[in-house]
Amino acid sequence: MAEQQAKFERLKALHQRDEAFVIPNPWDAGSARILTSLGFEALATTSAGYAFSKGKRDSFASLTRREILDNAGEIVDATDLPVSADLEDGFGAAPEICAETIRLASAAGLVGGSIEDATGDTARPIYELSQAVERVQAAAEAARTLPFLLTARAENFLWERPDLDDTIRRLQAFSAAGADVLYAPGLPDIDAIRTVCAAVDKPVNVVMGLKGPRYSVAELSAAGVRRVSVGGSFARAALGALLRAAEEVRSSGTFTYAADAIPAVTLSQLMSQEKRDDRN
Repeated sequence: MAEQQAKFERLKALHQRDEAFVIPNPWDAGSARILTSLGFEALATTSAGYAFSKGKRDSFASLTRREILDNAGEIVDATDLPVSADLEDGFGAAPEICAETIRLASAAGLVGGSIEDATGDTARPIYELSQAVERVQAAAEAARTLPFLLTARAENFLWERPDLDDTIRRLQAFSAAGADVLYAPGLPDIDAIRTVCAAVDKPVNVVMGLKGPRYSVAELSAAGVRRVSVGGSFARAALGALLRAAEEVRSSGTFTYAADAIPAVTLSQLMSQEKRDDRN
């Protein structure tokens, strides 16, 4: 628990800086080891990236809470960095389920995680504000008993509800309910990002690498952002490299893609050196 507390303090301190930091999103233990080697200061899981690795769509119905937490636990075990998790909608509508998800996430070694206000129901994609706040409040109460940094997500812009005023109201309400970090994925431009950052009293996370405008860390930092994640975009970039390599081999019978591949010796150095005696 002392080690987990120390990781929590490190993660919390990153958000208190005067400039933004990048928290990249590995999708498995191997990608976590690679990202750790590059000098990043914290990692965050991605449900999208993990879903793709399992041959599934990124959706509420594709992965169970147990699968998400097992994947997160493998990432935690692969790095000495603090790890926050994409905990989707908390895996249930009821506030007590969200609270239980936070406790289980902490038990898996995570020191942070996000709860979103999307329902997964296309007919009613976003929780009513009062219920959304109750869910965040329950998660925050659970987090306060743990070394755990809670991120609350307002999902309007991912569900074709481009209402900036309502998004800000939600983030402000989530802050008042106890969230430590605020996140509204899909904001349309730097002006909207700047407006959100100015309107709330907690650190703001912004995701880059998805569709829409792409800004540098310096630009986002100047707009007031304190954390930048990449969601499933690193996983999609890796899969894109696989697709291009396979298309080259299939269409032309050549193997020039190998010039860009990570050398085997480099990967061997980055991966676990542990040997098993129980191989049966």
